[in-house]
Amino acid sequence: MPAVSRGDAMRGLAVFIADIRNCKSKEAESKRINKELANIRSKFKGDKTLDGYSKKKYVCKLLFIFLLGHDIDFGHMEANIKNDISSPKPIHVNLALHCIANIGSLEMAEAFGSEVPKLLVSAQASESVKQSAALCLLRLFRTMPESTTYAEWASRVIHLLNDQHMGVVTAASSLIHALAQHSPADYKGCVSLAVSRLSRIVTSIYTDLQDYTYYFVPAPWLSVKLLRLLQCYPVPEEPAVRGRLVECLETILNKCQEPPKSKKVQHSNSKNAVLFEAINLIIHIDSEPNLLVRACNQLGQFLQHRETNLRYLALESMCLLAGSEFSADAVKKHRETVINALKTERDVSVRQRAVDLLYAMCDKSNAEEIVAEMLTYLKKADYAIREEMVLKVAILSEKYASDYTWYVDTILQLIRVAGDYVSEEVWHRVIQIVINRDDVQGYAAKTVFENLQAPACHENMVKVGGYILGEFGNLIAGDSRSSPLIQFNLLHSKFHLCSAATRALLLSTYIKFINLFPEIKGTIQNVLQNNNQLRNADVELQQRSLEYSQLSSITSQDVLATVLEEMPPFPERESSILAKLKKKKPATVQALEKDDEKHKVAPASTENHIESKADVPAAPVPAPANSIDLLGLGAAEVAPPSSNSLLVDVFGGSSVTEEVDVNLQKFLFKNSGVLYENDLIQIGVKCEFKEHYGRIGLFFGNKTPSQLVNFSASVQADDVNGEVVVTTQKEAPAQIDGGAQVQHFINLECVALFSDPPALTLTYNHNGTPHSISLKLPLLVNKFFSPVEMTAADFFSRWKQLGQPAQECQKIFQAKFPIETEATKLKLAGFGLACLLNIDPNPDNLVGTGILKTKSAQVGCLLRLEPNKQAKMYRLTIRSSNTQLSPLLCELLENQF
Repeated sequence: MPAVSRGDAMRGLAVFIADIRNCKSKEAESKRINKELANIRSKFKGDKTLDGYSKKKYVCKLLFIFLLGHDIDFGHMEANIKNDISSPKPIHVNLALHCIANIGSLEMAEAFGSEVPKLLVSAQASESVKQSAALCLLRLFRTMPESTTYAEWASRVIHLLNDQHMGVVTAASSLIHALAQHSPADYKGCVSLAVSRLSRIVTSIYTDLQDYTYYFVPAPWLSVKLLRLLQCYPVPEEPAVRGRLVECLETILNKCQEPPKSKKVQHSNSKNAVLFEAINLIIHIDSEPNLLVRACNQLGQFLQHRETNLRYLALESMCLLAGSEFSADAVKKHRETVINALKTERDVSVRQRAVDLLYAMCDKSNAEEIVAEMLTYLKKADYAIREEMVLKVAILSEKYASDYTWYVDTILQLIRVAGDYVSEEVWHRVIQIVINRDDVQGYAAKTVFENLQAPACHENMVKVGGYILGEFGNLIAGDSRSSPLIQFNLLHSKFHLCSAATRALLLSTYIKFINLFPEIKGTIQNVLQNNNQLRNADVELQQRSLEYSQLSSITSQDVLATVLEEMPPFPERESSILAKLKKKKPATVQALEKDDEKHKVAPASTENHIESKADVPAAPVPAPANSIDLLGLGAAEVAPPSSNSLLVDVFGGSSVTEEVDVNLQKFLFKNSGVLYENDLIQIGVKCEFKEHYGRIGLFFGNKTPSQLVNFSASVQADDVNGEVVVTTQKEAPAQIDGGAQVQHFINLECVALFSDPPALTLTYNHNGTPHSISLKLPLLVNKFFSPVEMTAADFFSRWKQLGQPAQECQKIFQAKFPIETEATKLKLAGFGLACLLNIDPNPDNLVGTGILKTKSAQVGCLLRLEPNKQAKMYRLTIRSSNTQLSPLLCELLENQF
């Protein structure tokens, strides 16, 4: 072809830039850019004869579009990166590596995942190229961790820790740390090399590492990276390596005691960064008493430091030290300092860490003092941490209660001080404890009766009082100051100030009173038969009043006594309060979990009892598990009990084989989260979808200190009748070490519309006991939706075309959440639809459009969501050419707004 002049070569780009500058509006600019992108995409895909000049021209246009702030998802491979990465000039290779790393797409990972490691371990590559290659590989690994572990290069990558160039070592440390977290067995050889390199750094003098010394601290960034890398593995078994590591850690602690070599803040920051990471490694090793105590003492000096960040980090690290048998006593010596910080600290996050540390250092010797201090602080605590503090006080008071009267007093004081933040788990728990302990029932009835006499009484106190007096009011009825009629009048004086749920509980208390105190039967029947109750707008209250009235009028006293006899003791299980705190702040319960002492409650009675619906205080466990109905209560979830649990709960019942009904609705608008969890295992998911393909990453975490062996995970797609094709990408290993996490990846292809997701079956052995779990994957049909933009004319034209009755599904339902337009838009977008603006004549109505993409067909979907703010209701209408899709989507979306 004829030669192209320099001016001609840039003419196309100059014309395009001029067109963009001449655009009068943002819409016109976007239209011109989209037109150009479509043209370039067609050239790159369809024109096999495209020459180098044309590629260069189009890449320059893409660069200009990118500089304008638009996302570019193609054209990278046409930029001649392969030529640059194989260039003999280091500057060209570095530019190519930086480009690959900055883009970091799947396309880049697949194209260069096998090329970049060669540069990293090449003897001919320069130090700058090795640095860039290490960081580039790190980005590619984070993009595709399941297929780019570089196991075949492991030994050669590890030896980069011995490289003479510190920049190469620093970059390689970041790469090896990420790879070691993913494939620890492949990179375990890095431990001895990391210890050796760390030793050379911490024992060096200023002149040894002059170019890598930052304000008199030798190579602080590399030191921190090496210390973090060593935390991926247990303490080295080789005596020489272990001794050298201990010597390094002692040297770091010693240097922190030396006078500072500079008054600059950079010096103290870098020195403290190394110190705190060294302390984290000491805590991780947890087998060197001398180091643990020294670390605790060093942290204690920071508790009153003028720097807020240092106080925060010191408290956080001491929380972990409190869980070690070697340093627990050393931590408790700082109790008064921590309590003082709780009272005087200005920063709320530091105050919260102080609460965490008090919780972690609590034991039988100091429980009453710490609980008292926490209750005192709770009166003025920040609202953001009150609920968590309530949970901690409730756990500590139960765990360390030598006298359960103290426990009852503490919980009732908790309700008085922070009633709004006392969750159901807490007040349910005190009732469970009282029912299971005969020695505290009379005291509990007397104490709650006295608390109910306060003029301002929190509703949670009414709930506790109603339940306990209904069961044990007879124990204090002999005192004229708490006679049956006085008890009833006291409770009924609170009745009209309470919510419907509490009033329902009080009605159950009243019928119990008829059994306990026949002498006030007439008074109570007058209340039950009052029109305010029998014609109450609340169906539950109306039904209870009618049934209890008939029960008290028709049945004999013997039958009434049988039906309304005292609740039996509850069976044992892990405390739901502790389980809730584990979900909120798992690290803060670490110290408690290392204590083997357990509190037991009385064994369950075998007698049959009947209790009114919603009155049994059954706090649900945190992990999704089989849902059963206990004594007429709604769904109360039950999980296998843990042999290591500290606190026991009142509902028993577990099975080695679990058919788990996971609430898949929580994955309707998101693609990641915890799918299932019990005391042994946690199953997390992370999903990706594009067109009619999907990939689900399953993450299995062993929550116990012992191995899960004979582990297998299989996905059964038989129940979807070939509508979803499932293939395994990466199998899970046959065993999971204690505290470890493994991965399992599966690929999906949506062939046709489906309603039931595939099933996941897990089998494993724990301490000789076989376990099996079967649950559904979070695969819903909306995951294969692609949003589609439309104009108002196009939307209503298509809406009319889909006017057949079979093509439409409509649902009218009560709003479950406050009607907020922006929040609803986010949900529709998370569902996979394009939320169109200025389409519907009514601005409050929302319009969504999308296409369901399957292998066999593509099905359009139109949605209109019309809120009625006055009635707090929604009307949802969905139209689709597939008559099965509309009702399926309506079922998924109903009551999600």
